[in-house]
Amino acid sequence: MHPFIEVGRLKMNSQKQRVLLGMSGGVDSSVAGYLLREQGYEVIGVTMKVWPQDCISRAEDKCCGPQAVADARAVAHSLGISHYVVDEADQFERLVIDYFSSEYQAGRTPNPCVMCNEKLKFGNLWRKAAALGCDYIATGHYAIIERHADRAVVRKGVDPRKDQSYFLFSLRQAQLRRALTPLGKMFKPQIREIARSLGLKVADKIDSQEICFVPGNDYKAFLRSHLQENEFHRGEICDVDGNFIAEHDGIELFTIGQRKGLPGGSQRPRYVVDLDPETNRVIVGDADDLLCDEFEIDRVNWHHAGIGDPGLPLEATVKIRYNHPGTPATIIPLKDNRARIGLREPQRAVTPGQAAVLYNDDVVLGGGWIGRTEPVQRTDALSRLRAPVLA
Repeated sequence: MHPFIEVGRLKMNSQKQRVLLGMSGGVDSSVAGYLLREQGYEVIGVTMKVWPQDCISRAEDKCCGPQAVADARAVAHSLGISHYVVDEADQFERLVIDYFSSEYQAGRTPNPCVMCNEKLKFGNLWRKAAALGCDYIATGHYAIIERHADRAVVRKGVDPRKDQSYFLFSLRQAQLRRALTPLGKMFKPQIREIARSLGLKVADKIDSQEICFVPGNDYKAFLRSHLQENEFHRGEICDVDGNFIAEHDGIELFTIGQRKGLPGGSQRPRYVVDLDPETNRVIVGDADDLLCDEFEIDRVNWHHAGIGDPGLPLEATVKIRYNHPGTPATIIPLKDNRARIGLREPQRAVTPGQAAVLYNDDVVLGGGWIGRTEPVQRTDALSRLRAPVLA
C-alpha cells in the first residue's frame, strides 16, 4: 500500500463491487483508478470519445482528443484494469457544444463542465455502467461525496487550490448516491507522487486549464467555426446612459466584465456590464457599474432536505463562478425552482449563465443558474458599500 494512502480513509469491500471509472488520460483519473483498485473495487476504465470528426482540437492532447485515449489505455494496461472507449460524440455535440453556443447567442456565458458532468459523465454514462454490472461511477474530481442514510452530501475537496465541488452542484441524489470521487481527501502533489511511484507516463502531464473542445481558450474562434455568419446577433454598443458608441459583430463575442476589444476614446477604462439579447445591445460602463448585490437563480438543485421551501430564507456562502472565493449571502427560495440571492457585499461581474453554488462551510447546499437582471447603478452599489455602521 502506498505511504500516502491512509488506511482509515479506505472503504475496503468484503464483496468486490464494480466501478466504472471515467479516464481522461490525465494524472488525476489515472491515480483514481489505482486508489479504487487498492480499496478493493473491480475497476473498469472508460474513455469517452466526444470529439466530432470536424472538431478543430481533435488532434491535440485534450480529454476530447485521441492522445488522451492512448494515454488512458496505457495507464489502464499498467494498472491491470479493463479499458473501453465509448463514442459519445453525438451526445456531446447535442448536450454540451450546442448548449455552449446557444448560451452565448442568448447573451449568457455558459459553463460546459457542469453540463458535461450532469448530462454525460454522471448521466448517459450510467447506462453503460449498468450494462456492465457496475455499482458506481467514479471520476478524478477533487470533491468529497458522503453517503448517509437519507441522502448523499457533497463537500469541498481538502485541496483548496483544486476543489471541484462547484462543478457537481447540479447532480441529483440518484447520481450522487452512485458516484465515487477518491481524490477528494488528497492534495495534488500527493497524486503526482503516487503516479511517479507507479511509473505512470502521465505523472507529470500538465493539467489543462482550458475548455476541452476550445483550443487556446479562444471561445470566439470556436464560435466562428461552429456558427454560421447569419447566426451572430449584431447590434450596438452603448454606454449605461444609452449613448451610442459603436456597432458590434455579435453579442456572442462579449462577456460580462470584458475589457479588451472594446472601442476606445474613453478617459476611463470601459467594461461590458450587460448584454441585452432582446435588443442585441452590448452595454459598457465603468468598473463600478459591474457591482451587483442582488440577483436571481433558476433551475435550483437543493442537496439537502428541509431547505429550499419558498419564502424560508437561509444564510450561506455563494460562489458566483468557479474561481470566486465565495461571499456571505441571504438566499430566499422562490417558486418554480428559483431563488433570490442577496449579497452582503456587492460583487463584480455577476454573470448570467454562470452557476451560483451555495455552501455551508464546506458542504454544498445546492445551486442554480444566474439569470439576467438590470445592472446595478454605480451610485446604488457604492452607497451600500459606504453606508455608516449604526451603533
